[in-house]
Amino acid sequence: MMLISPAYAQTAGGAAQASGIASFLSFAPIILVFIVFYFLMIRPQQRRVKALQDAVSAVKKGDSVVTAGGIVGRVTKVEDSIVEVEIAPNTRVRIVKATIAEVTNPLSAKPAND
Repeated sequence: MMLISPAYAQTAGGAAQASGIASFLSFAPIILVFIVFYFLMIRPQQRRVKALQDAVSAVKKGDSVVTAGGIVGRVTKVEDSIVEVEIAPNTRVRIVKATIAEVTNPLSAKPAND
């Protein structure tokens, strides 16, 4: 008393394998988009953040800095987590190192093309 023929059971197994491959192929473009997104967006941003962290940790007296708030000045004193920056003649402010957005060394700066 067999209700399902052997031929039908074999066909159903083959259809299950084909649907598994088809479902993988439907997710392949999404996986490809994530891979491209990682290499074009996430990885370069991680490199920029690491370069900024290295520059901030290596900041020294005489470097020119720009804070996240847009204040531009020259470093006059460096402590553990605080930097003293001269923003105008005889005007010094103390800022937290983590708020530095850019560090430029005045010796390596290019002259302006005036």
